[in-house]
Formats: sequence, C-alpha cells, structure tokens
Amino acid sequence: MYFLGIDLGSSSIKLSVLNAEKGTVVCSVTAPDFEMEMRAPKHGWAEQDPNSWWQYFKQGLNTIRNEHRFDLKQIKGIGIAYQMHGLVITNEKFDPVRPSIIWCDSRAAQIGQEAYKSIGEKKCQEQILGSPGNFTASKLGWVKQNEPGVYAEAKYMMLPGDFIAAKLTGTAQTTSSGLSEAALWNFPEGRLAVEVLENMGLDENLIPEIVPTFGEQATINPKIAEELGFDKNVKVTYRAGDQPNNALSLNVLNPGEIATTAGTSAVIYAVTNSDAYDPENRINTFLHVNNTERQKRNGLLGIINGSGILYQWLRRIMSLGNSELISYELLNTEAAKTEPGSAGLRFYPFGNGVERIFNNKEANSGIENLNFNIHQPAHLVRSACEGIVFAMNYGFEVMKSLGTSGEIVRAGKGNLFLSPVFREIFCNTTQAQLELYNTSGAEGAARGAAFGLGYFKNLSEAFENLERLECLEPDKELSARYQDIYEQWKNNIKINKD
Repeated sequence: MYFLGIDLGSSSIKLSVLNAEKGTVVCSVTAPDFEMEMRAPKHGWAEQDPNSWWQYFKQGLNTIRNEHRFDLKQIKGIGIAYQMHGLVITNEKFDPVRPSIIWCDSRAAQIGQEAYKSIGEKKCQEQILGSPGNFTASKLGWVKQNEPGVYAEAKYMMLPGDFIAAKLTGTAQTTSSGLSEAALWNFPEGRLAVEVLENMGLDENLIPEIVPTFGEQATINPKIAEELGFDKNVKVTYRAGDQPNNALSLNVLNPGEIATTAGTSAVIYAVTNSDAYDPENRINTFLHVNNTERQKRNGLLGIINGSGILYQWLRRIMSLGNSELISYELLNTEAAKTEPGSAGLRFYPFGNGVERIFNNKEANSGIENLNFNIHQPAHLVRSACEGIVFAMNYGFEVMKSLGTSGEIVRAGKGNLFLSPVFREIFCNTTQAQLELYNTSGAEGAARGAAFGLGYFKNLSEAFENLERLECLEPDKELSARYQDIYEQWKNNIKINKD
C-alpha cells in the first residue's frame, strides 16, 4: 500500500511516496531544482502563478516515475499540504483568473482591520478567534474592491491545496481547517463564518464544498489519472495547511505539544483543547487537523515571515551574482566560525511584509551595529540565525502567556534546523528541550493520506515508527548568555505604527 504526500510551499513542491506497510518513505523529490519565483509587483505584494505549481507538481511526478522507477499506479491515496492563507480564484474549469495572492502579501491588511472594527472586535474574537487580518477572506475582499472585473469572473475561491486537489479530481472542495486559516470559520458554532463574507460583500457561493480533513474527499479525474499515470481509483484523502500538517508530521496532536519549523517562514505551533485567542492578534488560532465535534483541537500559531527567505537572500548576496550559488551548507559552516552574539552585530529579519506578531504592522528590518573593521561574513550569517530565532522567541513568549508550556518542542531535521548553530541558538534562547525527527511535510501528508483512506486505524498507529534523531537540552551557561543577547535585541525592535 503506497501513498503520495504533496507539500506545496512557496519555494518548491516536495513529493514523498510512503510504503504504509513498512512505515518508510520509498522516495522523495523536490521540484523545481531552483527556488520558485515570488513576484512583487508593488511594495508589500507577493504573488505566484498557480499554474506553475501544477507544472512543477507534474515535473516531480516525472522524476518519481523516471528516476526512481516507481509505478504511480501503485498509489492508493494522496495527501496534500500547502502554503497557508493564499488566495486562488478560478473559473468553473479551475483556470486561475489572476495570480495567487500568497501568504506573505500585505495588501489586504487594511481591509481586514476595517472588517475587524466594523463587525466588532469582541464579536470577531469570540467567533473567528481573532481578526480577519491579512488572511484569505481579506484578500478576496481586496480583489472585489480593486479588481471588480476579475471578481466577476470568479467561480471558486480556493486555498492553494484546494487548487491542486481540484486539478487532480475535477471537484472544488475545501475543509473547515482551511476555512479557519482564511478567517472564515465560526469556532463556537462550527460553521462557515458568513458574518465575515457579508461584511465584505462576498458571495457565499464562491466557497467550495466543505469536506473532512481526513477521508475519501474525491476520486481522481479519469483523464488526469491517465495523463499522470495514476490508477483511475486513486483518491485524495487528506489536505491541510503546511503548519498544521508540519505538526501532524511530528505527531503533535494533543494539548501542550509543540511543533516548530523554519522554512521560508519560521513558525511555532502549539496544540490546545480550548478556543484560546490572543486579544492583540499577535498569535493566531486555527482548527488543528484532528479537531472533531467530540474532541476539540486547535493550533496556536506564531509566525515570522523572514526566515528561510532571509537565508535565501544571504545566499544570493554572498554569491555575488554568480550563477553557481554557494551552498546552504557553506552558510551553516560560516555561522559556526564566530561566537554567540556575533560580535555585537544584530539582524532584524522583518523584510517580508507585515508581521502578525506586531499585529500586522511592519517592523524595521536590517542590520545594526555593523563595524567594518570587526565584522566578517561569519558574523553576518550567525547574526541572521540569531535574529530569526529571537523573532521566533518573541512570538513564543506571547504563546506562553496564553498557556503554552514551552518545555519540549519538536522539529523535523530540515531547512534551518539542519544547521547546528541554528539549533544551538533555538534551544538556548527558548530554553526548551528540542527533539529532532526524521520527517518532512510531504511524508506527513502521505501518512495523513493513509489514515484518511483507513489504512491506519488511528493516528497513533500512523506514527508508531516515527524516528527521533536526537534531543538537545539547553545549556545553563549558554542559555544565560543568549538571554542577555536576546533582551538587547528585543529592546531595539522598531515598529512602524502607521
């Protein structure tokens, strides 16, 4: 029994094939072999072409078929994880009518703020556990206000994973978890938040059919099955946003458990069994993948936009325009050449749109205390790692005020967590025990697909053989040192109030 997991990110699409009987991954591929384009036509905008996602997905399948010699007809179920909060608007044939407005796009923040005040702050917090903010509903509201011709063409409003599923199956669907990340879920009443749609003047008919996160959502379209090489009976059996899915991948399913990741953005995600929310909207609450009517499970999410994208920027800058970019491994090696604190150099990683931890305000990004006679490339790289972790910890402190324990945090050994220096900074700044696992978002999506089809009886069984690679404990002396550096860094954050 084989299952395919898809992880649609903003840098690449990752695919993993899981042998569910053995609980092991047969192969994993990434497409394309460069970082996907993110367009910024105006300051604060971020867009991608959904059709390019589909093409790169097919490219990844070809790699599985041709280079790994795997017969895709053996796949029984497909799980999809995807970049959260993106807006994909399509016509009835599932052709996008404009580029996707993706997660880090800031243009709709004002629309979300206006809706927050118009609906009523208390009512929003009680019903959608926060503000419409810069989420998918607000982005659709922006399109209606600024591109009425495009809005008139729209048949469906989708999240990025819904788009991939629709292309596979020919059926437009979404999930309650997905709607919660779009600021379109009424938590206490367990339904679509029509109040938000009505306030923004949005058509409820644009919302696709709501299906469970796990289960036989739809069967692949026969023509697509033939084109891609799948069996005609393969089904999409799981979908979730990338951060709830990352938590699933790490078997973070119960209250008090915490997951983290540092890909394009950096996230700390904690599970709770209450409708907790942050009155200042710095931390966001979404339905977790295993939420049911009988078992409440929500995810508290703190996010920093500039994480892996900052590391990408450093890589390009330090490659001096050469077509052959230096490796991330070299950056990691450079970071280890200097001491904690980077000889006083401070990096503020807030250069990728408005930040939720500052209530959708922009914070000044950049480098502070640069001394041309002292600082070398190693200081720059290490200070970037410190800045990313410090920003994560800033949000983590807010999460702790909402009841998150913060004692143990789980992460997959990938992206920035491949760096020993980054792991050291994280463990000693957060003062949490850091458990590293051999897993990925695509593998988690494949396990979710197997559970959704009913191969595993429960989620505990799905993660029985999840491999823990190592466990890092905070060092008392290093923790004290990093805490002092962190406090200095935090006291110098400058937030643009306008």
